[in-house]
Amino acid sequence: MTDRAAAQEASVSHRRGGGRVGRRAARSAPVASFPTLVRNVPVYEIVPDEAVELIHQESLAILEEVGCEFRDDEAIALWKKAGADVSGTRVRLDRGLLMDLVSKVPSEFTLHARNPERSVRVGGRNSVFVPMYGAPYVRDLDNNRRYGTLADLQNFHKLAYMAPALHSSSSIICEPMEIPVPKRHLHIIHSALKHSDKPFMGIVTSKDRAEDTMAMAGIVFGEDFVRDNPVLVSITNCNSPLVWDATMLDAMKVYARHNQPLILAPFALCGASTSASSVGATAQVNAEALAGVAFTQLLRPGSPQIYGQFMVTVDMKTGAPMGGTPEAAQMMYLMGALARKYRLPWRTSGFHVGSKLNDAQAGYEANMLMHAAILSGANYIWHSAGWLEAGLTCGYSKFATDCEQLVGWYKYAGGVPFDDFKDAMAAIREVGPAGHFLGTQHTLDHFESAFFMPSMMDFNSYEQWKAEGAKDHDARGREKARAMLADYEEPRLDEGVADGLKHFIAQREESLADTVM
Repeated sequence: MTDRAAAQEASVSHRRGGGRVGRRAARSAPVASFPTLVRNVPVYEIVPDEAVELIHQESLAILEEVGCEFRDDEAIALWKKAGADVSGTRVRLDRGLLMDLVSKVPSEFTLHARNPERSVRVGGRNSVFVPMYGAPYVRDLDNNRRYGTLADLQNFHKLAYMAPALHSSSSIICEPMEIPVPKRHLHIIHSALKHSDKPFMGIVTSKDRAEDTMAMAGIVFGEDFVRDNPVLVSITNCNSPLVWDATMLDAMKVYARHNQPLILAPFALCGASTSASSVGATAQVNAEALAGVAFTQLLRPGSPQIYGQFMVTVDMKTGAPMGGTPEAAQMMYLMGALARKYRLPWRTSGFHVGSKLNDAQAGYEANMLMHAAILSGANYIWHSAGWLEAGLTCGYSKFATDCEQLVGWYKYAGGVPFDDFKDAMAAIREVGPAGHFLGTQHTLDHFESAFFMPSMMDFNSYEQWKAEGAKDHDARGREKARAMLADYEEPRLDEGVADGLKHFIAQREESLADTVM
């Protein structure tokens, strides 16, 4: 079965059935999950090859002439051993050394899930959708903005598990603020592993927390398996301009040595931490990302990695980051062209918006960026569900409506199918002039899967919409999130594994009991 056919079948089965019987059948059936999205639409080249080459050469010149800070003693020792020009914590990289290291990264890899049917491919023509990460606040089911809790985090992991077009459960979708920081990572990873069987993301805020993440992954997958096989993705951000700090480097050392992919992504506020120029910012961010990618290959040559970027423009009136701007989309296209030049899997962000609510502004911003993410050929499309308020808030309504829109984007990126073209032409001959197609065999065979049919977008008459409560899109999103959570059933986790995780958490919490927040 093709990816497209599987996706359509999953979408159809997700919609079938009505009333109490249908809901009971849906709850007892396996949760639908789309396979890795294989893009069958061409990438969009926003500039000619000569312009991409110009940015590439300037990025290499930045690393040769200006250099990049690596604020970690072991990292400096590794760079010296590799032959880099090191002065204090400043590392200047010869372009030959840099590109030799970058070339060691595989162009594709498999990211394994605890349920093998949820494993995905990253790189090449493959794309995966991943929910947001790191929000201290939530906009809850009653439309209140408040601090996130462990219950909220568990709910978002449940929603991610149930969303067919999400390929990962992320990890820190929202911060469980009531749990002390030294112990928080244990409960974040436990929730991701317990409430979903999709791939997940790691913790990078300290070496110990990264090691705990790997230990918990080892309990679930087996220590031998995680020593060599990718089971999680972690994010490391360069502090633009041109600084890789000790915390990020500590996380890199843990994960890369375990053969676990890292996203090497500068966090750039363009106009503040970069020059006020889209092409200038791209050259700088590219240099920063390449330096991070190269360092991972000093740790474990051939380890899978993800070239990345987070580039948002800054409102020059207030200094606030803006989401969904045309420049952010243009920079995605440039980074995508560079990633293809290096044959690197790459990450960008999909639905990251500045809007505080799941409103028209959020929709405009999200569409601008997701269109660019798809057509720039991104492989790991992060922040694809829930993101509000420049990442400060994860919204239940936004999460649910984003997940539905991802089904549409999945279909869009899969390209135009011709599988039934011959039958469709036969239907025209069957109906002839002035007829209708509602009763043809072709329509009966395809009406459920032919077109994207969102359930949360309202296409009824005004009178019908008013009779059903005159609900706006935000209200329908919250309603959908409630319904999904009511239907959730936990994916089975082996009893011994579940006990092993609990025992590990209890031991680590005891050892961290006196740790200051």
